[in-house]
Amino acid sequence: MTDALKRLSEEGVAIWLDDLSRKRITSGNLAELIDQQHVVGVTTNPSIFQKAISEGDGYDQQLADLAARKVTVEEAIRMITTADVRDAADILRPVFDATDGQDGRVSIEVDPRLAHNTRATVAEAKQLAWLVDRPNTLIKIPATKAGLPAITEVIGRGISVNVTLIFSLERYREVMDAYLAGLEKAKAAGLDLSKIHSVASFFVSRVDTEIDKRIDALGTDEAKSARGKAGLANARLAYEAFEEVFSGDRWAALDKARANKQRPLWASTGVKDKAYKDTLYVDDLVAPGTVNTMPEATLEAAADHGQISGNTIAGTYDKSRQEIEAVEKLGISYDEVVQLLEDEGVEKFEAAWNDLLKSTEAELKRLAPSEG
Repeated sequence: MTDALKRLSEEGVAIWLDDLSRKRITSGNLAELIDQQHVVGVTTNPSIFQKAISEGDGYDQQLADLAARKVTVEEAIRMITTADVRDAADILRPVFDATDGQDGRVSIEVDPRLAHNTRATVAEAKQLAWLVDRPNTLIKIPATKAGLPAITEVIGRGISVNVTLIFSLERYREVMDAYLAGLEKAKAAGLDLSKIHSVASFFVSRVDTEIDKRIDALGTDEAKSARGKAGLANARLAYEAFEEVFSGDRWAALDKARANKQRPLWASTGVKDKAYKDTLYVDDLVAPGTVNTMPEATLEAAADHGQISGNTIAGTYDKSRQEIEAVEKLGISYDEVVQLLEDEGVEKFEAAWNDLLKSTEAELKRLAPSEG
């Protein structure tokens, strides 16, 4: 096995695992991935927790205790998920210390049902930060219109944030603006900016999935030639925007106050179409100062046969613009696609959260002590 993941790390890409379960923690698997596969962070979402809690018996003891206390299902979910995030954060703490807080991070998401409620999102973020109580936590806030002012408010309070569900370049610029506004607020409040971190999770494969579906419906040779290009092009243009914003005058003032750049994080990097190489969104999105969060299958594929050949984003911006324009010329609206993906992203996480509620409620009933 070549050490492609080591080379990826050396190119300035932080490798994070897009998965977490209690079994992964207690079996030593997470520690092993950190030690052997260069993993330096973990991301979670409602779908990941729903899968973890519904499989196996790793949560039975805690669920039985929660059932005995007659807690609500919402409280049970928060106790379970924050316990996993806390334990994972402890395992990653040496990485956090070694990287001066940049990596060794574990993300936990606000209740997705609050995605369109700014005030409730801020309140939930504060509560999660308090519950987990680890400095290497990132609170995930979706990049909805209501999420943007919440990002500013939460960063302004000194809480580190993972902004999720970013699909469009316009929204990504709004996210960076919200982060800078939060830093300015924190600075005015006298907070230590060097302790505040953030990543912006820019989704990749879902863009190709939706656009390719529309290309296939057209069925022409011209259309087919545009398949599988928009996701990478979109992400590469996001990196161009990142370079621009974090070299501007507004950033310079914050940089002097020892603020941290908000790193782009490539999310949804598992390849959905078997016609594409399974390491596409790893090999072709290499640039310094980025994060790539991978499902385990993608991590294993990258470790086994990833082709890391230096920076694969530099010098691609003009071509990337042409590839997005080619899709538009086919009559496929970029703006419509990215808005649909944002809406669907929130809906999918809400659905996963509701499934999590149902399965946890069933487990609480199953494990509840008999009366008497």
